Amino acid sequence: MLYKDSGVDTGKSNRAKNQIKNFAKKTFNKNVLSDVGLFAGAYKIPKEINNPILISSTDGIGTKVIVAHLMHRYKGLGADIVNHCVNDILSMGAYPIFFLDYFAANKINNKILIEFIEGVSEACIDNDCSLIGGETAEMPDVYPSGHFDIAGFIVGIVDKNAVITGEHIQPGDKVFGLYSSGLHTNGYSLARKIVFEKMGLEPNAYIPEVSSTIGETLLVPHTSYLKDVYPMLNHIKGIAHITGGGFKGNISRILPPNVNCIIDAKKWNVPPIFKLLQKWGDVPMEEMYKTFNMGIGMVLIGEKIKAGIEIGEIVSGSGEVILEGI
Repeated sequence: MLYKDSGVDTGKSNRAKNQIKNFAKKTFNKNVLSDVGLFAGAYKIPKEINNPILISSTDGIGTKVIVAHLMHRYKGLGADIVNHCVNDILSMGAYPIFFLDYFAANKINNKILIEFIEGVSEACIDNDCSLIGGETAEMPDVYPSGHFDIAGFIVGIVDKNAVITGEHIQPGDKVFGLYSSGLHTNGYSLARKIVFEKMGLEPNAYIPEVSSTIGETLLVPHTSYLKDVYPMLNHIKGIAHITGGGFKGNISRILPPNVNCIIDAKKWNVPPIFKLLQKWGDVPMEEMYKTFNMGIGMVLIGEKIKAGIEIGEIVSGSGEVILEGI
């Protein structure tokens, strides 16, 4: 019996390795000390930061991969996972330096894999970080036929004295929101159930309210806020990446125990896709704000922030996030 008789064909992924290596090498800079294909990646810590510490994060993009499979479009998933991870470490003031990806499937489809890695490579270049390694796994006993999953691991760097934790947030600080590009990478299990099961829509169904097909709308890549936020970190006391858990679940993670954050949901226009999901699925409004970003992908807290729109304030309290106007 051969390994491929168990359902695992290592030859398929091996045939894609040269293309994957080329995409990875496009992201390399002078600090990358290892070639692609070794057992680990090596990266020299930049000297520009006086007292450097490393900030790391890992994440996935949930069932957005199923929508991508329905649309046969996979490149955007690379941007999704990289940008999501970049935003997570940005919340602590870190600048990304290197990234690793993970791709697992029932059966390796080289077209899907290469398209995904191309998206990862381009997103790494856009975020000035290097793709120094990754893992591809074929697991027919874990994933149903045609299914796959992806994850990412990122490391960033920040001066020890510049780490942002939210501990200096105080009453009187203002809360600013940065617009999202759509659902980003959260709430897709609910969105898919509403769109494809309850409404019975096909992925290529044109939706006038969003001036696009429902599939294209759901696949808009996650926004990276690095270029907008990093230059103004000196003015920011707290950053919340609005992902799973919405405003309450994410802002509460950075609040000191003696303050409350009041968010006025009437301060911005909720994008049409969220209004449609709420209407089609008869979803309670509180559930919408707990599941989706509702048009705000990142929240900044401070005094002199010149980005996004002002959506709330910090007052004395007990570490709660209060949503008004929903």
